[in-house]
Amino acid sequence: MKTPLQFWLVKTEPESFSIEDLAASPQQTTCWDGVRNYQARNFMTAMKRGDRLLFYHSNAKPPAVVGTAVVVREAYPDQTAWDPHDHHFDPKASPDHPIWQMVDLKLEEIFPQAVPLEELRAVASLKNMELLRRGSRLSVQAVARQEFETIVKLAHRKRPGGKP
Repeated sequence: MKTPLQFWLVKTEPESFSIEDLAASPQQTTCWDGVRNYQARNFMTAMKRGDRLLFYHSNAKPPAVVGTAVVVREAYPDQTAWDPHDHHFDPKASPDHPIWQMVDLKLEEIFPQAVPLEELRAVASLKNMELLRRGSRLSVQAVARQEFETIVKLAHRKRPGGKP
């Protein structure tokens, strides 16, 4: 029996790794490493190949959902945790006790127009999104299918002047 498709949101600071960086990666694919929050790690562990993700630029002007990606490799140990030269190093982690996980993502689409956080807040059907909760800092979040589809539609809607 096939697992139903799930939807997620991943946050990144564009100066660290942007959607344009993903587009420029070999085969437009990268490992999503460096997550050091247990709840976010648990979400990544739940991701399945084919799950779709919203790609969110945080700490940007303005913060916005900028595109979509798809999971192409399910969770596996994040070796950056046991590399003392990596800024994601965790001295409690080791190859024998990996603690942290990562997944591989492939770019699906860069939106024709980003969907800013304040615009998301104005959409009633998105009011329960984790991203919109005040103080929410999770870098990986579950998203309902309806929320995912609403945001994709917002990114493709026609703007005044006929441009998407």
